[in-house]
Amino acid sequence: MNEKILVVDDEKKIVKMVKNTLENEGYVVLEASDGEAALELFREERPDLVVLDILMPRMDGFEFCRRVRETSRTPIVILSAKLEEDDKLEGLGLGADDYMTKPFSPRELVARIRAVLRRHKAATDPRENRIVRGPLTIWPDEHRLEINGEYVAMTPTEFGILLALARNPGRVFSRRELMEAAQVGYFEGYESTVDAHVGNIRRKVSDRESGWSLIETVYGVGYRLGVEEKD
Repeated sequence: MNEKILVVDDEKKIVKMVKNTLENEGYVVLEASDGEAALELFREERPDLVVLDILMPRMDGFEFCRRVRETSRTPIVILSAKLEEDDKLEGLGLGADDYMTKPFSPRELVARIRAVLRRHKAATDPRENRIVRGPLTIWPDEHRLEINGEYVAMTPTEFGILLALARNPGRVFSRRELMEAAQVGYFEGYESTVDAHVGNIRRKVSDRESGWSLIETVYGVGYRLGVEEKD
C-alpha cells in the first residue's frame, strides 16, 4: 500500500505544488487548509506523515503539532515561511521531526520526507531485541523507552537519535554522523536541528536523572551516550 501523506497549508498554490510532487513519487496525498480541519482529517485517515504549515486560520501549526503529539508518534515535517531560529526550535520542541523553510525545493522536500519515513520505519523494525544501557531499556521493535522501569514517550526522530547512541556506547557522534546513523539524513542547517532534538531528549528525562548524564556533549565534536551498560 502506498504511504499516505497529509498536507496542511492555507496557500492553495503550495498545496498544489506539494501534492503534485508527492503524487508523482507514488504517495497518496490528503489536503487541509487549516489546523482544525487537518486535525479531524488526521484522526479519520491516520496518515503516515504530515507536511505542516505554521501560519494558518482557526488553529496554527504549533497547536496542531501539540495536539497530535498527545496521542500519536506520526512523523511531522514543518514547511513554513517563518525563518527565525526560535520558530524552528519551537516546532522541533513540540515534536516535529523536521523543519523546512519556504521558498523550498520540491526535490529536497521529497528527500526529507523519505528520510523521516525511513527513520520511522527503522525505529519500529521488529528484528532487534531490547538494549540496556545503565538505567535505560530500549525496545526498538516496540519504539519503547523505559528509564528505571518508567515509560518515556519519544518522537520518532528523538527515538532514532537515542537508539543510534545506545547501539554504539562510548562512540562520539558528530551532528552529521548522528543524523545519518539515525537514518534521518543530512541537510544544510541540521546542526541546530540535532541540538534541538538532543535538548528535547534531555528535558524528557531531567526529572528522572540521579547523578548520571544521559547524553554527554563532547565540545567541538558532538555527542555520546553517557551511561554504562548493565551487567
